[in-house]
This record gives sequence, structure tokens and C-alpha cells, in this order.
Amino acid sequence: MEAIRVSIVEDIPEIREGLRFIINQTPGFACASVYDNAEQALQELPALHPDLVVMDINLPGMSGIECIRRVKALSPQVQFVMFTVFEDSEQVFEALAAGASGYLLKKTPPHKIIDALQELQEGGSPMSTAIARKVVASFQKQPPTNEVNKLSVREKTILDYLAQGLLYKEIADRLAISTGTVRQHIHNIYEKLHVQNRTEALNKVYGR
Repeated sequence: MEAIRVSIVEDIPEIREGLRFIINQTPGFACASVYDNAEQALQELPALHPDLVVMDINLPGMSGIECIRRVKALSPQVQFVMFTVFEDSEQVFEALAAGASGYLLKKTPPHKIIDALQELQEGGSPMSTAIARKVVASFQKQPPTNEVNKLSVREKTILDYLAQGLLYKEIADRLAISTGTVRQHIHNIYEKLHVQNRTEALNKVYGR
């Protein structure tokens, strides 16, 4: 099996090299490239075609969010996860709207970063717990839609865990089931709600 190729865009050397070390030391992962600014990343990422990109927001020059928006226009298949200290809702939603599929805070432990990258590669939308709570808090509670009423008790439980920011592996541990079973439940949830990812599912349930 080919390694999951991850590129890093981060201007702080210690953080950039720490991420590179964690990724290269994890079986099944390989660091494809590193950049300390968005401009260089924008020039090279569309041709490099990494599987995943870990992207900082506050970069010198072009912001990470703008870089994502431009790269996604050229290479829609590249998946991005934000890796930042910013927790404010405006930055979160701007990043997700630009095309980021996940949002992690820089205080995330190394093993959870790897779990999040694995989840991202498998089609998930990993978010730090604090970020997921902000997403939910930004939604105004509405009466359940017909689609929400179709969810089983187990599916509603899993959706609640998604809203708390838990990763697939953590949900599996809570429910004493396999991560494959969790992925199947989430696939069923998305189908029933007619959505593509975690953010859209939460939006459907809680309403903007």
C-alpha cells in the first residue's frame, strides 16, 4: 500500500519540523513537501498532487485560507486540514467555506493529529473538540426535519459525538464497535440527511 503523502504549510520552523517528524515516523505516512509561505505552496501543490495538506492560517503574505481557495480551484481533489491557534468562529467558517475539510488546533496531541489525518484520508472531516462546539453553537436550534427523524437512535448518538468533535476512532471506543462500523453509520447518516460532510450534517440538524 502506498504511503499517504502529506504536505505542510507552516511558517514557524519548530512546528513545521515537528509535523514533518511525526508524519515521517508514522507507518503509512510520508511528508511530500514543506513550505513556509502560501505563495510557494500555491506554485507547487497543484503539480505535486499530495493526498493531504496541513495548512496554517496566519502566514506571511497570502493567508492559508486564500491559498486553499486558489489550490482547490486548480486541484479539487487535494484535501486540506487547518492547523492553527485561531478558534474564532469567523476564521473557522471562512476556512471551511474556502475548501478545508478539517480544522485542528495547534495544541492537538501528536497521536490525535495522525488519527485526524487518517480520518481525513478516509473521507472524514476531523475537528478539534473546541472547534466542533463552536460550529454547533453557531447553529440556531430548529425543529427536526423529516430527514433527521429518519435517523436511528445509534445514528443520532454518533451524530452527537461528531458534534462534540470526536474522531471516528474515539467514537468507536465509546460505543465498543469498530471504526469500520462507525464509518458505515456515518455514511448512512450522510445519505439520510442528503449531505456530504460533518459541517453540512450539523447544519442540517441544528440549522444556521
